[in-house]
Amino acid sequence: MNPEELKKYRFEVEKEIKTNILPFWTYKTLDKENGGFYGSILNDLTVDPYAAKGSVLCSRILWTFARAFKVFGDKIHLDSADRAYQYLINYFIDNDFGGVYWKVSYGGKPLEMKKQIYAQAFAVYALAEYSHAAGSAEALHLATDIYKLIEKYGFEKKYGGYYDACNRDWSLATDMRLSEGDMNAPKTMNTCLHILEAYTNLLRYWDNRNLRSQLKNLIITIKTHIIDPPAYHFKLFFREDWEKLSDTVSYGHDIEGSWLLVEAAEILDEESFLEDIKKIALGMAETIYKEGVAPDGGLWYEGDLKGVNKFNSDWWPQAEAMVGFLNAYQISPEEHFLQSSLDSWNFVKKYIIDKKYGEWFWSVDKNRNVNQKLEKVGLWKCPYHNARACMEVLERLDHIIGS
Repeated sequence: MNPEELKKYRFEVEKEIKTNILPFWTYKTLDKENGGFYGSILNDLTVDPYAAKGSVLCSRILWTFARAFKVFGDKIHLDSADRAYQYLINYFIDNDFGGVYWKVSYGGKPLEMKKQIYAQAFAVYALAEYSHAAGSAEALHLATDIYKLIEKYGFEKKYGGYYDACNRDWSLATDMRLSEGDMNAPKTMNTCLHILEAYTNLLRYWDNRNLRSQLKNLIITIKTHIIDPPAYHFKLFFREDWEKLSDTVSYGHDIEGSWLLVEAAEILDEESFLEDIKKIALGMAETIYKEGVAPDGGLWYEGDLKGVNKFNSDWWPQAEAMVGFLNAYQISPEEHFLQSSLDSWNFVKKYIIDKKYGEWFWSVDKNRNVNQKLEKVGLWKCPYHNARACMEVLERLDHIIGS
């Protein structure tokens, strides 16, 4: 690929985040009556002012704008981060037992006080980033407090890894499902992956020996129990002893995990360990390239070891593919990885970006028709995947073009 194509890719991605993604969340999602951000907005910008608000969405907004301030230096992004931070600490923090609630009402009253470890991880991820952006010792203290709660109540000492959910008082929950569509399993790839992400970010701003040790242990746990070595896919649901409970393959999580594992290993700064993880990441990216990419460059949603069985293409796997394939190219400069990253972006431009109302559609089907029933903003629909992808691509392309 010639340098001009890479510069065009970079230009388009920077324009997308600066003129579409960030302005959408800055100006169209603010709940000016009740504080924070709306819990639900449809594709046509119809707002449900009474929709519940989730801690994961709030944390993802907080991380997005804190990181955007770091990357672009625009104070308007810090203002949005401040707004998300204030809402998080005022309404989602459990002042009696610690950690964050799962969901509150539109007015900020607790609705679901369960301590989903996934949600705790995103709070750590976001609070660490905000502590750096705002120079906030309070935010860093909150992040480290929640990290300690995860370690005290979520870490499973016998087999390693983390439980998925606790009750409000941190006793183990009987129903650990993250969503209604998930299996009720004590351990999942999804929770472990986002703890990995959170601990990596916390270690950037708080170099703690125990945190460093637990991050390395988690990488080893993922390598040993969650990655299926011959297939280079993540296994998704597990018993406590890591017995697999499902053959489902999530192509988006595979490509996302491939670069998050490298990011985590890089921050540990152990050369031989990093090289081992890079080989695994490369194997995962190659597998997704061969098995999960549609002819038009989109990433299919799910499958099993026999092949694809869910042919929708959602917004977040496309975003993660942009980064994951670029990460693979940086490890091993093979043209098909670079081209696949660009193909993912071209797919996003053609099918996923909402050119009328802004932001990105949630999903398109096999025939590339938009699923209009799915929200533009919701408990799961957020600016974190696509904004992060844009910022990662900008940084990585700068490195590739510069070299």
